[in-house]
Amino acid sequence: MNIQIESSPTQSTLDELNVNSWPIWEKEVSQFPWFYDTEEVCYILEGEVTVTPDGGEPVTFGKGDLVTLPAGMGCHWNITQAIRKHYLFR
Repeated sequence: MNIQIESSPTQSTLDELNVNSWPIWEKEVSQFPWFYDTEEVCYILEGEVTVTPDGGEPVTFGKGDLVTLPAGMGCHWNITQAIRKHYLFR
């Protein structure tokens, strides 16, 4: 299960994906397990998080990153700076 990160995507990429129309999710510093039934694409507006896939290596991302989290992935979220993100399940 690979987490894909595009750091500082271009405005045209964000516009093409229509990111500004996606819902916003916010969460304080915390830790929790999660399972992705479907793929999630998110654009991080604020904060930083380390996501560790079950049996995998930790991946850290934050403000300005466009991230794709794969369907079927179990993981552990460790939010180290309060997070605010646009997100889309597809």
